[in-house]
Amino acid sequence: MYFTDRLDAAEQLAKALQAYRGRRPLILAVPRGGVPMGHLLAQRLDGDLDVVLVRKLRAPSSPEFAIGSIDESGWAYVAPHAHAAGANHAYIEQEKRHQLDTLGERRRLYTPGRPPIDPAGRMAIVVDDGLATGATMIAALHAVRAHKPATLVCAVPVASTESLALVRPLADEVVCLDAPEDFYAVGRFYRAFDQVEDDEAIRLLDDAAARSRPSSS
Repeated sequence: MYFTDRLDAAEQLAKALQAYRGRRPLILAVPRGGVPMGHLLAQRLDGDLDVVLVRKLRAPSSPEFAIGSIDESGWAYVAPHAHAAGANHAYIEQEKRHQLDTLGERRRLYTPGRPPIDPAGRMAIVVDDGLATGATMIAALHAVRAHKPATLVCAVPVASTESLALVRPLADEVVCLDAPEDFYAVGRFYRAFDQVEDDEAIRLLDDAAARSRPSSS
């Protein structure tokens, strides 16, 4: 299954998530790729948009390869393959500190002057543009679950079967449009998969915040 771009994938996810329309779901996007998708989903499902800030822990010799992940609280998931990828305890601790600093910078950049939307008691849908190792989504679901949402949904257009097996126990429902056996990279399933820049993510989050103010006042 191929998607034209992230917005095409979000449109298709919105159709699969129509049961949640009218329940004012809280769409929590994993930056940066999940933000354009979350913005569209919030519109289609009449929900609110915010970010769930998590960072992958990078392999020493391959920064694009995740050996785990960390959320804003400092909780971290370290994958079983981390040591095989060359990450010893000292490296992992250093990487955690680095990514926590980055998360602090991202929070100040993305939501200045406004607190995160509290998922407590709400229908929360965590969205990203795909799952490769599943590490980032594991941290995202853990972070949201800690706030006690009424229902926690993981929504992605495409994922590896291995990553789905890891995240299913962490969500009340997983909505995934395609889990091909020959998965090896998320971008392979998009015809256009340009990097989402901070400026775009900030603009979309600001727009969503402005739209939600009248209904929350």
